Amino acid sequence: MPVEAIAWQTLLVARKGGHLHVTLNRPESRNALSEEMVDELAALVHEVAADASLRSLVLRGAGGSFCAGGDIKGFRASFEAAAPAPGEADPIARHNRRFGDFLMALDRMPQTVIAVVEGMAMGGGVGLACVADVVLAAADARFALSETSLGIVPAQIAPFVMRRVGLSQARRLALTGARLDGAAALAVGLVHILAEKGPALEAALARVLADLGRCAPGANAATKAVLRLGAELSLPEVLDFAAQEFARCLRGPEGREGVAAFLEKRPANWVEGAE
Repeated sequence: MPVEAIAWQTLLVARKGGHLHVTLNRPESRNALSEEMVDELAALVHEVAADASLRSLVLRGAGGSFCAGGDIKGFRASFEAAAPAPGEADPIARHNRRFGDFLMALDRMPQTVIAVVEGMAMGGGVGLACVADVVLAAADARFALSETSLGIVPAQIAPFVMRRVGLSQARRLALTGARLDGAAALAVGLVHILAEKGPALEAALARVLADLGRCAPGANAATKAVLRLGAELSLPEVLDFAAQEFARCLRGPEGREGVAAFLEKRPANWVEGAE
């Protein structure tokens, strides 16, 4: 069954050509990440990761807000539960780690992940943005790592925030809970594209999708893997992997088509909207 036909409880899912639009749909809580929402997001990522016809996943929030972070009501239920017996795994730690597994899966998607941030992006919402390949934000959006103001740690999102903005900025944001508007988020590298909310933001998203539509999906997937491994492996290991991916793509149908299209002065067959 196509993912857009599934009866999701916390998500709105629509496919438009090669682009899957996923909207966090708990507007009454500013799209806070409940356990059910995280489970549904993880299931969706698992379902679509192998879909080679899908170019992108566009993530945004319903009701004028992106994501308020973790569900505080869920936190209360957790700390009211009994502590684990000596030698037993802490269920709170296990539950928290599951969110990290989801972020890794989202990070490793071969498709391009695009986040469109309006209103509030707090805590885990910042984590979602930091895993996205392209982040667009409304000028009046607000970002903050709010966990320490609640007496907790931005545990699973911290590595992704550090990778996006660097150690120094990650320390400042996490240790002060500083709130950033869209311009400040752009300045530290959390956001890539800033626009006024409404038509200007939608036009900016359309331009990103148009740019993406000129790129070969398989080549993009391989490029994402090379760039991600650049932060995880030694330089010789990354270069070896990159050389193998280059050869695989050049020998494959996209490489052959791309070279032929260039020589024949025509759009390649993967270009969206080309006649």
